[in-house]
Amino acid sequence: MSRILIVDDSPTIRRMVKASLSALATSFGEAASGLEAIEQLTLQASALMVLDLNMPDLHGLEVLKFVRSHPRLQALPVIVLTTRGDDSSREAAMAAGATDYMTKPFAPQQLSERVGRLLAEAPPPPPGDAHVGQ
Repeated sequence: MSRILIVDDSPTIRRMVKASLSALATSFGEAASGLEAIEQLTLQASALMVLDLNMPDLHGLEVLKFVRSHPRLQALPVIVLTTRGDDSSREAAMAAGATDYMTKPFAPQQLSERVGRLLAEAPPPPPGDAHVGQ
């Protein structure tokens, strides 16, 4: 079992995601903004991130671009979970490096199945320090 980072500015959505995935993770990190997500990613290793696109300080696509630009994070599975159901948002997220894309409201079982599959397929995190800058 692994650590999952949940990034959403809504505490309710973070609680719902956490409840949906509680059987799959030993711990959860939570971030209410894009900047907080980047801080958490640089300080502690995560096996997977669930990421909202619409956030107050840094858009989810910018967080995703950060993740994909750093060697220690490039393989991190990222599920975008957003209210944006349009094709252009989905295409932009996938082009930026999202592993999967889901819209809200979401089915907890569907999210759990997708996360479980990605965790099973993911390579183990790199050994050593979790800090991105090192």
